[in-house]
Amino acid sequence: MSVSQSLAVIVLLIVLSAFFSVAEISLAASRRLRLRQMADDGNEGAEHALRVQEQPGEYFTVVQVGQNAVAILGGIVGEGAFSPALTEFFSIWCSPSLSTTLGFLLSFFIVTSAFILLADLLPRRISMNEPERYVVRVLAPMRWFVVIFKPIIWFYNLATDTLFRLLGLPATRDERITSDDILAMTEAGTKAGVLAAREQQVIANVFELDSRTVASAMTQRDSVAFFYRDDSDAIIRARIAEEPFSTYPVCDGDIDHVIGYVDAKDLFQRALNNQPLSLRDDSLIRKVLIVPDRLTLAEVLEQFRMVHEDFAVIVNEYSLVVGVVTLNDVMSTVMGDLVGPTDEEQIIRRDEHSWLIDGITPIEDVMRVLHLDDMPHDDEYETLAGFLMVMLRRVPRRTDTVTWGGFKFEVLDVDSYRIDQVMVTQLPEPAAESAAPSAAAAAKVQGSAAQAQAGKSSHS
Repeated sequence: MSVSQSLAVIVLLIVLSAFFSVAEISLAASRRLRLRQMADDGNEGAEHALRVQEQPGEYFTVVQVGQNAVAILGGIVGEGAFSPALTEFFSIWCSPSLSTTLGFLLSFFIVTSAFILLADLLPRRISMNEPERYVVRVLAPMRWFVVIFKPIIWFYNLATDTLFRLLGLPATRDERITSDDILAMTEAGTKAGVLAAREQQVIANVFELDSRTVASAMTQRDSVAFFYRDDSDAIIRARIAEEPFSTYPVCDGDIDHVIGYVDAKDLFQRALNNQPLSLRDDSLIRKVLIVPDRLTLAEVLEQFRMVHEDFAVIVNEYSLVVGVVTLNDVMSTVMGDLVGPTDEEQIIRRDEHSWLIDGITPIEDVMRVLHLDDMPHDDEYETLAGFLMVMLRRVPRRTDTVTWGGFKFEVLDVDSYRIDQVMVTQLPEPAAESAAPSAAAAAKVQGSAAQAQAGKSSHS
């Protein structure tokens, strides 16, 4: 075989090897969601690619047989094509044995480099950019290769399946898409500029509905505006003017005995018609939805859907009212800072390294703002105030501090045992690294120091 013929054969083998590389990477990298979209748009090749992805054994066997056969043939042809000429070239300066060795090594390097660059790296990178586009193009010729190599495919598939069974490995790919997969895709889309950061956060909040309890979104008991059944017209009007809400629980005796709720629209309609406002009229009071405080937000949404309501009273295991929640509260959790007036923000950033945070802020929101992956004993509390109570093992007082995860949490204001404001400060790295290994212990020490200081002040 002449040198020109050998070169032509090598070029043909490189093209064939490049085809197998594209076939392999394009199928492996193709996204099922994208292929399904293409199939729904009428692309038959995408539909076939989905079927091949479900049972890719024969496909990849053909790819491996083809690539290895082409590589072996390329080595044989390349060595025969270049070695004699290169050996003769080196014989001008070297001994016959050395020139033969150098000619073989240089021939091997040229052929191997050509295959690596042109038959492997280049086609793989190209097919990685648009795998769905290329996989639908290579499927038709791959069908012919499957037919041609059928006996070889049968043998290698049998051997491979036997090895999989012996090793206890799964023979098919798990195609289930989890919430983590979707979140990873949205994060990648945000980094690529396809999604806005706030849009990505909304998607993440939707998946948090299954893990966040209703207590993280409800209006706390001490902030609930309610009516007693025997409230007078003047009291009702005054409370509506002072605390304007769309819905008010109606109680009998105290807030723990809720008998229903009244819609503000019904009260306004009576007021506009100059009718007296009395909650003893049963036509005004509607049946209220009662839900336990251990439900997740997703479960509360399902309860709203089942009873066609958008308001619920939250009770604990002792049947005591701990708060109320509305559909708007749940949706505000999903939408985050895309909705809601700025004067009601629970987390306010003071500067680059410090934040002012309301004590009732859900701990998930605190973790997200501070970029913390976990919190200690996170199954024991729902809010930042709960975190401080668990870490201090008592009701926090003003100036108490807790150090955790490179941040210092300092209580600024307490109102009737309710933590109003907490200053969170990011510690410098050396200080964070030298922090006590036990955050609970550190919190106790700092809390005790605050008590001691308070004692000195009271005696002076």
